[in-house]
Amino acid sequence: MKPGLIVVDLQNEYLPTGKLPLSGIEVAVANAARVIAHARNSKIPVFHVRHESVDEDAPIFVKGSGGVEIIPAVTPTGDEPVIVKNHINSFRDTDLKQQLDAHGIDEVIVIGAMSHMCIDAVVRAAADMGYPVTVLQDACATLDLTFAGVTVPAAQVHAAMMASFEFGYGTVKPVDDYLSA
Repeated sequence: MKPGLIVVDLQNEYLPTGKLPLSGIEVAVANAARVIAHARNSKIPVFHVRHESVDEDAPIFVKGSGGVEIIPAVTPTGDEPVIVKNHINSFRDTDLKQQLDAHGIDEVIVIGAMSHMCIDAVVRAAADMGYPVTVLQDACATLDLTFAGVTVPAAQVHAAMMASFEFGYGTVKPVDDYLSA
């Protein structure tokens, strides 16, 4: 198997200084940086995904704004591709699949944000395409959600997503377990 690392939407917008700060983003980014360094040292191709809104009046991820920039700690280097997406699913209307194919990738490791949105979409799409998927749970982050007057804390949102992935879409593990394997 030839793995590829997909780094989803680790952008300034999600930092405490951004317009959509995530719970635990600092820990997720620090862990993501460790995973990316490991991938580079192990010659595992790294694919960065960056979200941009197509609507210039969008409240977040405005093209050309500082919020859409990739967080410095996980900045791409060398010839690592940056796939710009305009939808939740990193595969939708992008060349992510073609990039994976061009590199001979037949298994993916996923990290990034947000667990309940873009991570969810890319994990399910990758699994549907036949890729074995590993999600590194502590290199992902999300936020509190509210529905029908009920607020669900970010930790529970995250746990529910990871449980869903583990139940039917792939392997979920902490970064330390992944790096020590």
